[in-house]
Amino acid sequence: MNLASFSAALAALTCGSMTSSTHAFVSPTRSYQQTTKSQQLQQKLVLFGIMDEVNSDAFDLTSLLQNDDDEPSNTEMEQAYEMFLGQLVFSTNDPRIDIMENYDLCADPKWISWLENKIGSTRDVEEKMALKDLSDMIIDVKKRVELSQAKEEREAQEAEEAEKNRIAAAEGEMETGRAMSGTDVLRKAAAVDNAGVDNMVKEQEGEQKKKTFYETDLTPEIRASYEDMCSKVLPPYRPGDSAESVVFNSYDQFDAQFIKVLNERAENGDTGSQEVLAALAMEQQKRVNAATEALKEVLSKGEPMRMEGAIVKLAKEGRIDEPFLLLLEANADQAMAAGATGPAELMKKLRKRAMAEKDKQSATKEIKLLRQLLREDDSNTREQLLTDAFTPKEALIVPGTAANAERAIEGDAPEEEKPMPEVPPPDFINCCKAVLLNFGNLNIDDEQGDLSVKIKQIASEAEVVATRIYGKGMSTREQQDRAWKEQTTSIFDLETLEIEAERRGETAPWANPDAGDELFPGFGPDGKMSIGGS
Repeated sequence: MNLASFSAALAALTCGSMTSSTHAFVSPTRSYQQTTKSQQLQQKLVLFGIMDEVNSDAFDLTSLLQNDDDEPSNTEMEQAYEMFLGQLVFSTNDPRIDIMENYDLCADPKWISWLENKIGSTRDVEEKMALKDLSDMIIDVKKRVELSQAKEEREAQEAEEAEKNRIAAAEGEMETGRAMSGTDVLRKAAAVDNAGVDNMVKEQEGEQKKKTFYETDLTPEIRASYEDMCSKVLPPYRPGDSAESVVFNSYDQFDAQFIKVLNERAENGDTGSQEVLAALAMEQQKRVNAATEALKEVLSKGEPMRMEGAIVKLAKEGRIDEPFLLLLEANADQAMAAGATGPAELMKKLRKRAMAEKDKQSATKEIKLLRQLLREDDSNTREQLLTDAFTPKEALIVPGTAANAERAIEGDAPEEEKPMPEVPPPDFINCCKAVLLNFGNLNIDDEQGDLSVKIKQIASEAEVVATRIYGKGMSTREQQDRAWKEQTTSIFDLETLEIEAERRGETAPWANPDAGDELFPGFGPDGKMSIGGS
């Protein structure tokens, strides 16, 4: 009898004796059930030999390896989410840029749910408000991306349907052509001969009858993009609010596209949209009246220099707004149309100064530069503005440092700061990206199209200027290669230094066997590194 048979017999005798002694006073049915359960337990737990144990799942380690392929634990996900949240919160870029660059992570439903739970659990009021603003930005960007994708799908579907209709029309013409007589073929040929001229005439008529911005139809995506704004400005209102107060607080958000949406709703009988449009007209009239009074105040100064001084005062008081600038432009156009060149030039000069003073109120220098570039139609002028902004400028004093204050007291020269540009090119490019995300769909005029076309043109010009000043940008791999090259010294460079030292009658430290203390610490007389105690 082998070892496996002996183990099996011993296990059977042991289990049999335990079963008979345990179930001696039970009914036959229950005894049979217990015996069956015991046999099933034996099949699962009892091992009859060494090979049976080896062939069992006792040495199966796949359960230990499953954690590597499964999803991370809750603790790991919590840490990853916290790190990602820190990147978004403490980034120097516009949050919408970071959201777009990490869109797959930001649009993840699990991440959004985690962020909402964190907003609900935090007790710090400022932190709660900041996280709520970030969550609103993520939802807004996610909605814009979804609307953009829906627009592309709709346009692709319309193009496909148009192609099907074209093919069907061509096939219909082919069927008609087969049934034509010789005379009909000649007439058709004459019509085709004149088709080129007719098409040119139609194209010219189409250009003349090109629809303006206000004549174009609203798309479903445009309507969907303004749903949140409509829910914000349309009734029902909170207690104490009215159409007038809502319009006053949200006046800067009423762009031309949104007014078209409200007009469409009003034409369909929406009384809330009618009330908001009426309140908007009243607010616009108030602002135009205020701008008129401000312009009268400026023109009353008499002299052009004093007029510009009055504009500077208005800018400091925050009274230069879009109605004031539009009023200056309208007066300049009227004077030019009437042949009054002097007053027209004065109005243009005052408008230019007013816009420059308004730019000074911008939050960042990047926005100020972008506003200036958007107003310039001449590419050479834009190039000069970009060159002046991107060129590093010398700074003699580092402001606000205690070391420089001590040096100034002692009469020493202050520490010189590294030359820096007024607007770093990467910051300007990020500014362009942020404006494209927020206002890229706005139309400048019917000829130039939307704002994105102009900004992309400016960004390409900025890239050319920055490349001319700083050289071509390096990739991550090129930067790593450069860092490695600059932080190491080649043996050929050491050989060159040694030869130059011999020409001067000197000896390089590593080539002098009698250098002694001049040797580098840790190296022996043979130039090899010493390792160990002896």
